[in-house]
Amino acid sequence: MMELTKLQQQAIGLLKELIETQSFSGEEDETAALLENWFSEREIPYKRHLNNVWAVNRHFDGSKPTLLLNSHHDTVKPNSAYTRDPFKAEIEDGKLFGLGSNDAGGCLVSLLAAFTWFYESEDLEYNLIFAGTAEEETNGKNGIACLLPLLPKIDVAIVGEPTLMDLAVAEKGLVVFDAVIKGTPSHAAHPNEDNAIYKTAKILDWFREFEFERRSEVLGDVKLTVTQINAGSQHNVVPANVDLVIDVRVNDQYSNKEIEEILQKNAPVDRITARSLRLNSSSIPLDHELVKSGISLGMNTYGSPTLSDQAMLSCPSLKLGPGDSTRSHSADEFIYVYEIEEGIEKYIKLLERALKQQVQN
Repeated sequence: MMELTKLQQQAIGLLKELIETQSFSGEEDETAALLENWFSEREIPYKRHLNNVWAVNRHFDGSKPTLLLNSHHDTVKPNSAYTRDPFKAEIEDGKLFGLGSNDAGGCLVSLLAAFTWFYESEDLEYNLIFAGTAEEETNGKNGIACLLPLLPKIDVAIVGEPTLMDLAVAEKGLVVFDAVIKGTPSHAAHPNEDNAIYKTAKILDWFREFEFERRSEVLGDVKLTVTQINAGSQHNVVPANVDLVIDVRVNDQYSNKEIEEILQKNAPVDRITARSLRLNSSSIPLDHELVKSGISLGMNTYGSPTLSDQAMLSCPSLKLGPGDSTRSHSADEFIYVYEIEEGIEKYIKLLERALKQQVQN
């Protein structure tokens, strides 16, 4: 049996390499190669599709259900407030600094370490698939969306995102709408009883006050927010249209299609169109083995308002990982070294209980 401490050290070493290798969304070829190296050095067969790298456990059995362990290796671009080199992995006061350290490098290497720990096991109740995927930060078409059709059927998934190792048992979906309010264009010097900008004031009140009926115990209400407004081209012309952008965070009581139908029927605008319906809410039953395993280890459950690759999955899924989401996309991003060490150990304990059905009903 491999030594846990050694595995933790190797995972932290890999994270340092990942930090020091640029991997903006769509440009992850070199970090994909680092994941390939991990598998090659351990003689674990793997496959790569574009910049997505995946592997299955040695004793994969098609008659068993399959658990996906997934996290992403792309990053956002560093913001202008950085005071450190974002591509230099440095440990100070127990913090590992660097772009992508927290979101989601710590989760990625911790899940990879846990997969490696169980790779040779013969007595698992689930098959395991590890997938390190691309383009999560941009919801890109060449990330997990293009990989899923190539994988065996997935029955349940753990998506690695920083949750302080608490169990995000549900995640809100997202639909972005474009809406148009029409009026009569005219010269500003003449009377106009059909000014699209004036009409917008009442319509904005409608969006602010509108409530979707079904509330989720875990995720709360659907949240609708008007986030952009655009109209007019010059001071002396009343515009023909006002354009709105509406951000809707969807709970697990609605499908994105239902949200679209409700707004198209009720919103007092001339046209409202969803940009995409593919980023659905996700959840996992509270009585699932993974959730019960986590609770038995002292992990808390909550509903997450932020989006991840869970939105691409059609199976029950759990968001879980070391690190804190409030550090994501921040200047001088970091993750505590102990968070990675504990993350690996907790992933292993969680999987040990669930994969070997040691959770008592």
